[in-house]
Amino acid sequence: MTIRVIIVDDQAMVRAGFAALLAAQADIDVVGEAPDGRQGIDVSRRAHPDVVLMDVRMPEMDGLAAARALLDPPPGVVHVPRVLMLTTFDVDDYVYEALRAGASGFLLKDAPPADLIAAVRVVAAGDALLAPSVTRRLIADFARQRPQAASRSGAALRLNGLTPRETEVLELIARGLSNQEIAGELVLAEQTVKTHIGRVLAKLSLRDRAQAVIFAYEAGLVVPGTA
Repeated sequence: MTIRVIIVDDQAMVRAGFAALLAAQADIDVVGEAPDGRQGIDVSRRAHPDVVLMDVRMPEMDGLAAARALLDPPPGVVHVPRVLMLTTFDVDDYVYEALRAGASGFLLKDAPPADLIAAVRVVAAGDALLAPSVTRRLIADFARQRPQAASRSGAALRLNGLTPRETEVLELIARGLSNQEIAGELVLAEQTVKTHIGRVLAKLSLRDRAQAVIFAYEAGLVVPGTA
């Protein structure tokens, strides 16, 4: 199955470079591009991509606003793509907010080409791009700098709907462990771990692992700096 991708970035050379790299892959088809968030939304609504590569900082409409519009569309819009944020900064509050809005992860613009290709495939498969340690540092730093007591209280109450095992799994997700590592830690089959993760996401109304990590920090399940 071919992965349909659009690229939203205000730098024409960046768009062209990413497009050439991705289009050279047999399983990826670049179906559009845009120089700002507003046009990116229009292109996405027309082209129905599987993945949107979205720059964080752009004129007209930044990547955060565009990601929110794509991930929480108005009535009548049924297509919701996966959004992968692109940034030149390894710690950026905009990216954190985009993850909260439902973006599937982020990638530094100067990452190796192989990482970009892998990221598109990971996100298209429905997984969150949380492997780079910088992602966990981003979330931890933001949580440390901006404690939100009311938000934490509400999130903590939602934890009561999880079983003890599901809570353990959520904590290990937030600490950056893969499914295989969680299985080893809890002495479970990897398929069982996947089942627990699915139930955690469903019970907490979370889109993917990225939102699960953020939720765990906001609920106080994981203390910033200990992951």
